[in-house]
Amino acid sequence: MDYFPIFLSVKQRKVTVIGGGEVACRKVDLLRKADASIHVVSPKLHNYLATLANSGHIHWVNKCYEKCDLEGSYQVWATTNCPSLNHRVHQDATALGIWINVVDDKDYCDFITPSIVDRSPIQVAISSGGASPVLVRYLREKLETQLPHNLSLLASYAGEQRERIKQHFSTVDERRKFWELYFRHSAVEQAQTKEELEQVFVDLLNHDAEASGALYLIETGSDTELLTLKALRLMQQAEFVLYPSEAGADDEFVDLCRRDADRAPYEGGNLISQVQQMLDEGLRVCILAPKDKAPEVLKPLEQPFSGLYIPCL
Repeated sequence: MDYFPIFLSVKQRKVTVIGGGEVACRKVDLLRKADASIHVVSPKLHNYLATLANSGHIHWVNKCYEKCDLEGSYQVWATTNCPSLNHRVHQDATALGIWINVVDDKDYCDFITPSIVDRSPIQVAISSGGASPVLVRYLREKLETQLPHNLSLLASYAGEQRERIKQHFSTVDERRKFWELYFRHSAVEQAQTKEELEQVFVDLLNHDAEASGALYLIETGSDTELLTLKALRLMQQAEFVLYPSEAGADDEFVDLCRRDADRAPYEGGNLISQVQQMLDEGLRVCILAPKDKAPEVLKPLEQPFSGLYIPCL
């Protein structure tokens, strides 16, 4: 991982943009969406930025750059077409301990901006670390077509129900399972209004079932792309992941499981007790088994195998 992915709040924080051309326009647009306090330092200004300055949406510092322009900044963007000036801004920002992005110059960036799929408050960020911008754009276009356009509505509604759902369910696991049922409900997937979402919400609350454990055996194979969509969905639902002791917790298949799921290696001798205890606790357990070894994993379990067995393609 060349870059650590992170979402930062710049709301009402001073962000300084050095340069006032077309590149600055694109960055200013993004920063405005995040409600930053934008200061643009440049002796000349693009017409679009001039309009924003005249309407009070950005603060224009009409002068050539000096180090003092960075004081009090939370972030700095160097967007000029002069590499030597951009590098001087980088040197000054670094000396002041301020994060800086020199546009299109990865070696002079403390952070980079990803390609964004925006369904606020849901945001999906995609980055290749600067290796292949065209591929990133292609991936974003695919995601744009696959993600439902009512995501904003769903996220806003769910956020408004946080306290309400806590009053109904006492544990995090109960709340998680409720939301998983809710978001997969066909009426929710098609909903266009909060009233439609509320109807499903109330119906599910009134007919909640006692949580029960589940067991999934996922055959992993040698290529993660051969996993079925169903296998990936179950791996994301599991609350406990058991993986072969020789695989390791950083195995690429283990990484595809739910991030907050508990994880542990297994060997044939202790698998029965591990699984039975978790099922008794009402947990959803996912066992990862290499291709062609799944039957061996099943042997110590009670027969017939009571769970879902998802073979690799």
